[in-house]
Amino acid sequence: MISLRYHVISIAAVLLALAVGVVLGSTTLSRTLLSGLTNDNDQLVNQVHDLETQRNAQNARLADADSFATQVGPMAVRGQLDQRTVVLITTADANPEDRDALKSLLADAGARVTGEVQLTDDFSNPEKADQLKDIVPRLLPAGVRLPTVSDPGTLAGGLLGPLLLISRADNKPQASADETAAALAALSEGGFIKAGSDIEPAQLAIVLTGGAAKGDGAGDRAATLARFATQVDRSGAGTVLAGSAGSADGAGAVGVVRADTAATSIMSTVDNVGTPAGRVVTVLALREQLDGKAGRYGSAGNAESPAPGAPAE
Repeated sequence: MISLRYHVISIAAVLLALAVGVVLGSTTLSRTLLSGLTNDNDQLVNQVHDLETQRNAQNARLADADSFATQVGPMAVRGQLDQRTVVLITTADANPEDRDALKSLLADAGARVTGEVQLTDDFSNPEKADQLKDIVPRLLPAGVRLPTVSDPGTLAGGLLGPLLLISRADNKPQASADETAAALAALSEGGFIKAGSDIEPAQLAIVLTGGAAKGDGAGDRAATLARFATQVDRSGAGTVLAGSAGSADGAGAVGVVRADTAATSIMSTVDNVGTPAGRVVTVLALREQLDGKAGRYGSAGNAESPAPGAPAE
């Protein structure tokens, strides 16, 4: 007869066997798991190493390309703007190094920079829009008419364009020196621009901006700058809007222009002016403006080609 003691011993033996099995199984599983994790870690380390190698190689190629563009840039633009005049308009976020490099290339191209105007942060500030719209009509030179639209960028372009550019029709100033000086002084006192002294009207203009607009009202800021540049283009023989990386997306002035077919049909844009190649392209695009042509140049997805005359990618 099977006793209670036998049952207890049997149950205890089964439980002990299960415990031993669990310990042995978990030990084996842990070793397998650790082995798998080690292999995964080794693979990740190798992938990181490969990516770093690719990145370093890419950076080296970019450095070589920048060095090449810096060296051949002056030769590529030589004589392209011979005896032409250019006014340089920069935004608050434009890189001074880009400005200085462009001025050097313009000199290589044979052009003369007649002056510089910097648009302050308040110029595109949505909170200052009403003030800008209020002051512009009061500074209008005799014989100059503002556009019928009421946005601050277009209105400001309708004022500054004729002040800074000579007429395409007769190559004559569109405002007197006194009218220009008075208007620029008033805009400076209002905190909207910073203007150099002795600015002369030019044939062509470069509007140099930074990357994507940031912070509150970024879209409104980009739209103001885009519309301003477009209206300046209508005032003279040609304008190029040049921005750095990020300027061609939806939160950048270049991107806003490129989304407007009417604007892109007359004004050229460059989205990589932060590179030596982009600055060369900006000068070449300015030369193209003299021929009544326009294009979207650079490396962004909405560019039509890297440079004027280059095949589309």
